Amino acid sequence: MTRPAPAGWQPRLVALDVDGTLVDWGEGVQSVSAPVRAAVLGAVDAGAHVVISTGRSVPGVLEAAGLVGLDGGLAVASNGAVTMSFPPVEVLDVVTFDASETVKLLLEEVPDAHVAVEEVGRGYRINKEFPEGEISGEMIVQTVEELVAEPVTRVIIRSPDQSVEDFADLAQRLGLHGINYYVGYTAWLDLAPQGVSKATGLESIARRLDVAQADVLALGDGHNDVEMLQWAGRGVAMGQSPLAVQEIADDVTESVQADGVAFELSRWF
Repeated sequence: MTRPAPAGWQPRLVALDVDGTLVDWGEGVQSVSAPVRAAVLGAVDAGAHVVISTGRSVPGVLEAAGLVGLDGGLAVASNGAVTMSFPPVEVLDVVTFDASETVKLLLEEVPDAHVAVEEVGRGYRINKEFPEGEISGEMIVQTVEELVAEPVTRVIIRSPDQSVEDFADLAQRLGLHGINYYVGYTAWLDLAPQGVSKATGLESIARRLDVAQADVLALGDGHNDVEMLQWAGRGVAMGQSPLAVQEIADDVTESVQADGVAFELSRWF
């Protein structure tokens, strides 16, 4: 159900998910449409703080900023485990967790999985190559034991032979206590520290900018956006979002293919 913003409301901070929100992956190529780029830069020109809020790592944030034309600012990376400013890149806060037991449990069920842990500011340490374009930055190949020997900010478990439903069932069956986890659109499982989400990262940035929660507009399309959309003064789901994401949002905009970010931002700027 649509929950309208108060009369005269205008967001002071705009938080934007990347993949499926800012960026469309048509035919395997990422792009930001001209209307979306213009709308985002128009919000900046109007004085709003535009904050990228994504599951991507630091290099992925910079890649997205370049695509949309943002030349600097603050960002939430790694589903809230990392907050940063750019340029130059400065990591403001990092939250880590011990993923060793959880990864061991998952690999007992999916022994051929691709595993990646974030190397903050650089890229990822991986046990084997991921499909091209799925993760960005420098790639360092290690054994799984080496990957999780120390606390990490994020773990990705990827299994091309599994379905989304398989991964959702697996995560629920194993319980995965003591962490946050998100199942992506593919057989992709993101593990994060307990209590950490895009919402906690965004809350930290809003405090830093002295922006009230009520003055935050957030847009996203995935399960890892739910906490952020619920936390923001106005949380808007993309038109192609899963029903569960749309149901928790204050409103639903057009799909990424129909420039939903531009459609929503044109209401306020």
